[in-house]
Amino acid sequence: MHNSSKPLSPHLQVYKLPVTAILSILHRMSGVVLSLGIVLLVVILASAAWYVAGYEILQAMLSHWIGQLFLIAWTASLYLHLCNGIRHLFWDVGLGFDLQTTEQTAYLTIAGTVILTTATWLLVCFF
Repeated sequence: MHNSSKPLSPHLQVYKLPVTAILSILHRMSGVVLSLGIVLLVVILASAAWYVAGYEILQAMLSHWIGQLFLIAWTASLYLHLCNGIRHLFWDVGLGFDLQTTEQTAYLTIAGTVILTTATWLLVCFF
């Protein structure tokens, strides 16, 4: 029986996740988003090849602001997965395991993701 006067085990309301844990979660989530994006890419290519009306519908959907947000999220997922994958390659050879370096490279991964995503979409929008 639970005594309500005793405190419960603290959870996310009490503990702040370190940036490395957040990046680990985001890395897994970005893998899922990339998988969904690849399925969408196959559907787009197949409809372009065999069903022009379907391709036009997909084009209209991706031109809508919600579609654009999905494409931006997909691009950010791609760059996050790439930058974090490079970080993991350094770990595979035994570099960067100390706490300070893992935290610095986590922030560098986030910064790289933001910079690369922004640069990509600026190029897409203006060229």
